[in-house]
Amino acid sequence: MALYDRDYQANAYERSAVNVNQFVKQTYQLFAASMLVGSAGAYVGLGMASTIASMYWVLVIAELALLFGLHAVINKPGINLMVLFAFTFMSGLTLAPLLVSILSLPSGGSIVANAFLLTSVAFGGLSLFAMNTNRDFTAMGKMLTIGIIILIVASLINMFTQSSIFQLAIASIGAILMSFFILYDTQNIIKGNYSSPIQGAVALYLDFLNLFIMLLQILGIFGRDD
Repeated sequence: MALYDRDYQANAYERSAVNVNQFVKQTYQLFAASMLVGSAGAYVGLGMASTIASMYWVLVIAELALLFGLHAVINKPGINLMVLFAFTFMSGLTLAPLLVSILSLPSGGSIVANAFLLTSVAFGGLSLFAMNTNRDFTAMGKMLTIGIIILIVASLINMFTQSSIFQLAIASIGAILMSFFILYDTQNIIKGNYSSPIQGAVALYLDFLNLFIMLLQILGIFGRDD
C-alpha cells in the first residue's frame, strides 16, 4: 500500500480562472506521464519478478523514501520531476510480483486487462462526478487517512494469517476507500488545495495505482481454482 498524506489544510494555490485551467492541465499531464513511467517500471519488472520478490521490502522502503523525498523537493524545478518519475518507476517495479502471480493463472491476462479497464472507467467516472457535483468531498481528508491506516494494519495482519476471505474483504473495502480518494483528490485539484501540479499528479497516481491493485486482488481471488 503506497503512502498517503492527505492533510492539505488552507495552503490554497491562489490563482485566476485562467491559471486554474493551466494548473489542472499541468496536473493531468504529469499524471499521464507518471502512468507511462509506472507502466514502464512494471514492464521491466515482469522480466525480473523473482529478483524483485526476493528484495521486495528493500524496494518498498526505497519507494517510500522517494515519496517522502518528493515532498521535500516539491518546489525545486527539475529535481522534483526526477524524483517523481523515479518514484513512479519504482512503484511499477514493486507491482511486478503481483502481476506475475496473476498472469500465471489460467485467465491471468484477462484478469489484468479487466482490472485495468475497470480502474480506468471508475477513475474517469468518479473524476467527472467530482468535477460536476455540488457535494464537497474536500473535508474527508482525516477520515480517509484513518481508513488507510486501518487498511494497512489489516493487510499486515493478513500477512500472517494468509486468509483469502480476509484478503478479499480488505481489497473490497480498499477499492471503496480508493474511490473516495479519487473524489477527494480531484476536488482538491480543481479547488486549489495543492502547492504544485506535481502534488496533485502524485495524489491521482496513488489513487489509480491502489484502486488497480485492489481490483486486481479481487479478480485474482475469484480467478483461482482454490
